[in-house]
Amino acid sequence: MTNARSLAIRVFAVAAFLLVAACGPRVESMGPATREPAIENRMLVMADGVRLPLRQWSPAGPPTAVILALHGFNDYSNAFHEPAQIWAQSGIKTYAFDQRGFGMGPHRGIWAGIDTMVEDLRTAAALIGARHREVPLVLLGESMGASVIMVALTGPDPPAADSAVLSAPAVWSRATMPWYQRTGLAVGTFAFPWLEVSGRNMGIRASDNTEMLRGLGRDPLFIKRTRVDSLYGLTNLMDAAAGAAAGLDGPVLLLYGENEQLIPARSWKTMVAKLPSDGQWRFALYPNGYHMLMRDLDAEIVNADIAAYVLNREESLPSGQEQSR
Repeated sequence: MTNARSLAIRVFAVAAFLLVAACGPRVESMGPATREPAIENRMLVMADGVRLPLRQWSPAGPPTAVILALHGFNDYSNAFHEPAQIWAQSGIKTYAFDQRGFGMGPHRGIWAGIDTMVEDLRTAAALIGARHREVPLVLLGESMGASVIMVALTGPDPPAADSAVLSAPAVWSRATMPWYQRTGLAVGTFAFPWLEVSGRNMGIRASDNTEMLRGLGRDPLFIKRTRVDSLYGLTNLMDAAAGAAAGLDGPVLLLYGENEQLIPARSWKTMVAKLPSDGQWRFALYPNGYHMLMRDLDAEIVNADIAAYVLNREESLPSGQEQSR
């Protein structure tokens, strides 16, 4: 009986191991280059032929500066619709594209990998910069998008840009996560990577703009349920972004809200403390701000600061919320 029980346990253990080994995070990374990248019919066409929807918002006259914006996790380029219209009033032209796995990009809901996301940003910056050589190009990212920019700017071949604006960068790295969260994510990723989860009813507010959040809930392009392996990929990116802080010399404008609930204060404060003491970075902290600063109820204040920085990064921010080092 004992031998039979022991055999059954061993068989079960082997079966469980094979089941887990057979699973793993799905990543739809960039394929081999087949063509020259280009902007065609409101699409960014990448070297592997993938087409990423490209939105743009233009001022009435020739632009005085250009923003290339990267959206956050589960969001897409339409996140910048209202802010970009405000920036256009100051003569700023904004471009934003759906990153792979989001919005109307390919492989919706599937993580593309850090290298691919960085390469797409680098390509987009090169294409858009070539269109507007006569004015500054500023990279702007929200949450996940800000993390991609951080990794790209500190990498071996940073995108060509004059400066960057990082709104609530996602830097909740494993180093600042509790052990049970790290363990649960690892087990879930390799046991059932396909499982979709939702953050609904967790009591976390991304913004105080309830009407805007309800609109996202009705938007079919905004992802409501997330694969576990995509969360794993996002965590890898947050690890990389947190690690990139020490090399982020700038010029960079960093923005957070005191009511930030998606990125724990310990995580983003740890990241800020690692920024180079002699770097060209500036930091604004908004007392009424949440995670989605550019769409919060106080978004007008934040977006005015962004416009001011984009047009002249040497001048004081209109809000007066810049923090001393």
